[in-house]
This record gives sequence, structure tokens and C-alpha cells, in this order.
Amino acid sequence: MVAQHDKLDRRLSVAPMMDRTDRHCRSFLRVISARVLLYTEMVTTGAILHGDRARFFGHDEAEHPLAMQLGGADPGDLAACARLAAEYGYDEINLNVGCPSERVRAARFGACLMAEPATVGNCVAAMIEASGLPVTVKSRIGIDQRDSYPDLLAFVDRIAEAGCRTFIVHARKAWLTGLNPEENRNVPPLRHDIVHRLKKDRPGLEIIINGGITTLDDAAEHLGRVDGVMIGRAAYSDPYMLAEADRRFFGATEPAPLRAGIVARFMPYIAAKLDEGVALAHITRHMLGLYGGIPGARAWRRHLSENAYRPGAGLAVVEDAVGLAEAGARHLVAA
Repeated sequence: MVAQHDKLDRRLSVAPMMDRTDRHCRSFLRVISARVLLYTEMVTTGAILHGDRARFFGHDEAEHPLAMQLGGADPGDLAACARLAAEYGYDEINLNVGCPSERVRAARFGACLMAEPATVGNCVAAMIEASGLPVTVKSRIGIDQRDSYPDLLAFVDRIAEAGCRTFIVHARKAWLTGLNPEENRNVPPLRHDIVHRLKKDRPGLEIIINGGITTLDDAAEHLGRVDGVMIGRAAYSDPYMLAEADRRFFGATEPAPLRAGIVARFMPYIAAKLDEGVALAHITRHMLGLYGGIPGARAWRRHLSENAYRPGAGLAVVEDAVGLAEAGARHLVAA
């Protein structure tokens, strides 16, 4: 299999996060950054092949560059889903080989597949052939007792032989038993050095580092050693951190958007979704962290949280929340 070559810029991306990176979240983040690569929540092949495909694949054109993350272990099913992702216009397909949850493991995909590099290789090859899209793999540095550096290198090499050239590596091992998913994000020690070493030893591959990276300064430091950085929950809880991303990493010359400006630019999207019958709270729950860390943040969060769920809640709720938040910011300046 000939390795893939694509032009997606993965210097900075926002991780796929269950119950977070839905289409409303992605559309909001895209207003903040035009260039950061965004990922869907993980979607299983079974859900797609036996469910509402339009719901799982649906997205707005403005969300691009956009990658779909799939969960599965059957090459045929993954190929079928990859083909659909291409038809729906996604820019990349990512295979989840990092999720350690018991439910995922029971279905024989996620992090447990790190023990089956041949299976992952077959899946990747099938997805590439079916879709023609870049297919990437997101993994851990190891699982359980298969956590040596030679184990990781053998895994990566086998998948690279199948045609994958981009690996997103969460710099923690995963314990498949004994730790729940939240604990697996925090308890195993971070080993950024392992991911740095992987890039050094496999310079022809694109290596993206993930795990424990919480600021753009952190990202810039890692970019001296790897090809890209993926930020997860830090970008969700503090989305305004992405406001400087385009200038810092992608050569943009426009000034970073102000928070109130971000909301104003997002209002047409909110209005359109309200007209489609989407509840306001389904959208604004992703916006709660926008004013984090500044006076007015509490008023912003409280107003949205208390009012967005009310029947008939509309744009006025968001406008009032902005007014409260900006009043808090002005008070700081006056003081």
C-alpha cells in the first residue's frame, strides 16, 4: 500500500470529544478560528450503518476543515462508513484506537485494538481504498502491559505499512481494567517524551501530540518537536484560547476577534437553528466558557444556564448574557 499524501494543516486541532464536539460546538469554534482542524465526536460503524446517517454525517460547510472520527474494528463496515464520509464531504477520517471505556472495549474497538496492529492495518487499508481520503489513527502510547516503546513502534510501523502517514498519539498509556475513562485521562503519567521520540525515529510520518496540553504556549513548545498539537478539554472549557490560533500558527494577519464579536458572528447560526426547531440550550451549552477568566464570566454562564432551557428561549437570552458579561469587563477597566 502506498502511503497517503494530503494537504491538511494539522499544526493545531481540537480533539474529538464525546457529548461535546457536536455540530453546534464545531460551528461555534469555527467562528473563533478559521483554520484549526476540527473533529466530530466518535461515531461507531454500527450507529451509522443501522441509524440516521444524515444525523451522524450532517454538518455545515463552514465547519471545514473537518474530520470524522469513526469507531469500529471490521474492515468492511469501516470501509462503508469511510465511503459515506467522503460522499458527505469530510476532509479526513480518523480511526479511534485510544478510547479505553468498557463499553467500547466490549464492542472490540478503541484502545484494545492496540493489541491487534494487523487488524488496525487491515481497517486502515480498507478505509483508504474505499474513500480516497486521508485516514489517520488516534491512539495511546500503550495499553496495560503492552506499553514499551518497541511495542508502540511496532504498532505504528504496521499501520504505516497499510498506508497511514498521520498518527495522533495521546501521551498516556491506557489501563483497560481498573480505571474508568476519566481516570485514564488523568491517572497514567504523561509521557510527552515518548511522542517526541516517535517523531525523531520516524521522521517520514506526521506525528500529532495530544494529552495535557492546555495553552497555545504549550502547543508552540511542542511544535518544535512534532508536526502538530491536538488540544481537548482545555479548548472546550476555554474556547477563547483559540482566538489567537490563526495568527500564531497559520499566518493570519487579522486581529483576534473580541468575545462580543464572536457572539455577534455566531448569531445567524443560532437564529437558523432556532428556526429549525433546535432548542437554544443545545447550542449555548457549548458557549459557557467563552468569558472564562474575566469579570462578567459568572453572569454570562448563569444567565445562559438559567434561561436558555426555558420554552421559547431565543436570541434575546444570548444578547442579554453578552450585555451582562461586557458590563463586568467594563467595570474592570473602570476600576
